[in-house]
Amino acid sequence: MSGFVAVHTGAGNSIVEALYKSVCEDACMQGVNVLRSGGSALDACEMAITALEDACSTNAGFGSNLTWNGLVQCDASIMDGTTLQYGACTNVSDVKNPISLARQICERQSKLLSFGRIPPMVLSGTGASEYAKQIGLQIVPQEKMIAPKASHSYTHYWKSITEYEKTNQVKLSPLDTVGAICVDADGAIVAGCSSGGLLLKISGRVGQAATYGAGCWALIDEANGLSAATCTTGNGEFLMKTLFAKELVEDLINCNCPITSQNQTYQKKLLNSPFLANQKEIFAGSLSMIYNSSRGSGDVLWAHTTNSMCLGLQSTRHKKPKCIVSKLPLNVYCGGKPVVSGHHFKLH
Repeated sequence: MSGFVAVHTGAGNSIVEALYKSVCEDACMQGVNVLRSGGSALDACEMAITALEDACSTNAGFGSNLTWNGLVQCDASIMDGTTLQYGACTNVSDVKNPISLARQICERQSKLLSFGRIPPMVLSGTGASEYAKQIGLQIVPQEKMIAPKASHSYTHYWKSITEYEKTNQVKLSPLDTVGAICVDADGAIVAGCSSGGLLLKISGRVGQAATYGAGCWALIDEANGLSAATCTTGNGEFLMKTLFAKELVEDLINCNCPITSQNQTYQKKLLNSPFLANQKEIFAGSLSMIYNSSRGSGDVLWAHTTNSMCLGLQSTRHKKPKCIVSKLPLNVYCGGKPVVSGHHFKLH
């Protein structure tokens, strides 16, 4: 099956470019290989995010930031644009790949449980872990989810906790929610995301990566042959208050110009949202896609208000991914105006 895979390692303020380009390259190639082998867009999206979770340099899965209490608590979600089914898990500490749990929850939405019970859409904490065990996902000791770099960061910044607010915004946000979008030539489209959340977050906090309408969104407009999806990154509470992922996709699928649409959605639905009226700085990013199945072509869009964002793009037609580090002009926060860029692709 031909298709396209796009991934990101989060919107932030400073990144080791070579390292995160390498992570994006590996995630793209693993997702594309699934498509080439006949796998679905859902399979490819899960595989790409699994690769991102397994890279200890990202803030997802192994390598996730630690909570105030020194624990790993992961969030993840995935949405299938064909079925419109969504699955998520939150506060997961011992599931090796939270995105795989989210995928299983998503797929099982269409089948009732025993006695006609409605299947869950979001599972949390120990309940999520027990469910993962029952369906055969890999469970690891909680301490095995803590990467050395996460432990080091926790220890270092705990010593200067009075400076936490400042350092979290300036120094600790090179990596946030990771995400991926996959589409096949027939227009089946899937988006997903995974995150360890903010360093020193309150235990039990739920981020946008596990929140319906905020972390990822995917849908298909069959009447017009359009497929669209997005995965977000940034200040989770702001993205949740504005249902930002849902807004991005709905505006995109009804637009005439994708780049203009993304810019306007950022301005109207996020930066100038009445829900965020008292916020001076709103750090966010997104990776979006719109595809026209009749034309066999589409556009990938990325946008961010942070200093930088690393992403990877690859079609099944190409041997290697295109990896990009998008940056704000002069490497500073530019007064609330997002950087919006795009890449056109063809599948047939």
